[in-house]
Amino acid sequence: MIHEIEETEGGVVDYAEVLSRIPHRYPMLLIDRAIGFKPHEAIIGVKNVTFNEGFFQGHFPASPVMPGVFLVEAMGQTGGLLISKSIDADPTGKIIFFMSITEAKFRKPVRPGDTVYMHVTVEKRRGMTYRFRGEAKVKGALVAEAVFTAMLVEASDHE
Repeated sequence: MIHEIEETEGGVVDYAEVLSRIPHRYPMLLIDRAIGFKPHEAIIGVKNVTFNEGFFQGHFPASPVMPGVFLVEAMGQTGGLLISKSIDADPTGKIIFFMSITEAKFRKPVRPGDTVYMHVTVEKRRGMTYRFRGEAKVKGALVAEAVFTAMLVEASDHE
């Protein structure tokens, strides 16, 4: 179980700040806002899942389920937002890359109409490399979890 933060604790990150801090856009932007931000420690990302998500066209039309890989990506984007906001990085000059994903488990399906809360905490930091633990929850129930590592790099190093 990861360190719990309350949704009412810490700062709030609205959609405009999310857009200014991470490079993702439709159809790959998987975080609408964040709550419970604690610099260098934890954040809760929020994703309101609608039937309009592109992946529901093929996964699965008769019984739509959000793909597990998208839940992991949503947790990763939430971790990227935590890094960017914690160090107040200039998002135009930085890129955050996934390095590893382990211990991924999918517990329950996520469907249109669900609100997913991605609880992400920093487990370890070495320089600009971070190891996170993430849990995705719907109505307080665990739907997915993973441990993942990401690195913040200069954009000019990877053009």
